[in-house]
Amino acid sequence: MMNQLEMRAVYTQTLIELAKKDERIVLLEADLMKASGTGIFKNIFPERTFNMGVAEANMVGVAAGLSAGGKIPFSDTFACFAARRAYDQFFISGNYARLNVKLVGTDPGIASEYNGGTHMPFEDIGIMRNIPKLVVFEPSDPVSLKKLVEKSASYQGCTYMRLHRKPITVIYSEEDEFELGKGKILKDGTDITLIASGAIMVAEALKASELLIEEGISAAVIDMHTIKPIDTELILHYARKTGGLVTCENHQQINGLGSAVAETLIENYPVLLNRIGVRDEFGEVGKTDYLLERYQLSAGHIVSAAKTNLEQRKKLELIQI
Repeated sequence: MMNQLEMRAVYTQTLIELAKKDERIVLLEADLMKASGTGIFKNIFPERTFNMGVAEANMVGVAAGLSAGGKIPFSDTFACFAARRAYDQFFISGNYARLNVKLVGTDPGIASEYNGGTHMPFEDIGIMRNIPKLVVFEPSDPVSLKKLVEKSASYQGCTYMRLHRKPITVIYSEEDEFELGKGKILKDGTDITLIASGAIMVAEALKASELLIEEGISAAVIDMHTIKPIDTELILHYARKTGGLVTCENHQQINGLGSAVAETLIENYPVLLNRIGVRDEFGEVGKTDYLLERYQLSAGHIVSAAKTNLEQRKKLELIQI
């Protein structure tokens, strides 16, 4: 088995390393320090750690005030609360005021498992994409998490990060470089392109690409870690190269990664796009493996979508296969 690291531990260690170099880094929590694994940060920097209690909107408002005072605040809570409860404060106090708040939403989508439908955010990307100039991103493994948190800290402006808390297999090397707004090519391909985001769906897209190889189909895999701003250049390059795309996201199909890719294609280079994502449903209790099948997000469903894309293109006589 490849090396696995707990994402929340990597996040905390990255914040500690940043804070040691920059006294402006501070941490705000909404009474979920154990869940987000940031207790170690508090032990090292007690004067730079603020537990705001179960008051997410107030937490973001205080973060905005700290930002106005020259600090770089990272504010953590479950993604459902970050997107729904604290939205107005993040929109107005953080973004409209042109401040520098780094909001982190943990356990996105089906990652919330046994917390169930009330805590299962399938809509947070869609909500956050509507905020002007906001950077929205989702790391896919421990290496990309570390590098993208560093980029977020140095970026002047608000960001929203979806954070998978649990252990995830390392897919990148320490030498890999990351840039907000620029996707990463994990596998090249010629027949179809799989564009995925986040720890769960990038892994499923990679599995799907191996299954497609067994059927003689060459699939490129792109880790679109930044949903906003989307990497238009990379999308269009592979639209021209492979002629068809499948997006894979742990989120509603509405206004998420698939919508962002569709917007790019329709305005620049229309090709056939199929979307893997939650189909206008609420969440429910379950383990990840069950939920992957329940919401049709698994590698097998990605394979089916890719084959459907190829069949549709053949019928439309857009390509020769």
